Amino acid sequence: MSKSIEEIIRRAMEEGQFDNLPGKGKPLQLDENPHEDVEWRTAYHILKNSGFTLPWIETLREIEATLESARTRLRRTWIWQREALATGEDPAWITAEWQHAVDQFRQEISFLNKRISDYNLQAPSDRFQRPKINPDQEILAIQNHA
Repeated sequence: MSKSIEEIIRRAMEEGQFDNLPGKGKPLQLDENPHEDVEWRTAYHILKNSGFTLPWIETLREIEATLESARTRLRRTWIWQREALATGEDPAWITAEWQHAVDQFRQEISFLNKRISDYNLQAPSDRFQRPKINPDQEILAIQNHA
């Protein structure tokens, strides 16, 4: 009489043979990456536990953080410009300040796009590539949503 694996497991569960296994009710530990180089596994584990990550991942995090800071500064200036114009301050001065902020934003985006090019060369696969930032689209988005 041949029993299927499913029958054996079901019967063992019914008999409570899985009730006192170590780690029951705790999340599975899936720390090991089956695709990583075995020779580098220990090094990756030490870096991860110390709060470090692969250089290309850290670069992407820095790019995203810098982009968000640049967006925030430009958004604040856009809101200030609208409020200042509504209070009747000198429009020429306000427009000049806005243009200065836009110029600075464009410089930051140019710098970020160079970093994105470098990052894309480091990324291990095309699916991790980050598209370059279009400053005109970013500026329009801020003006339309702030």
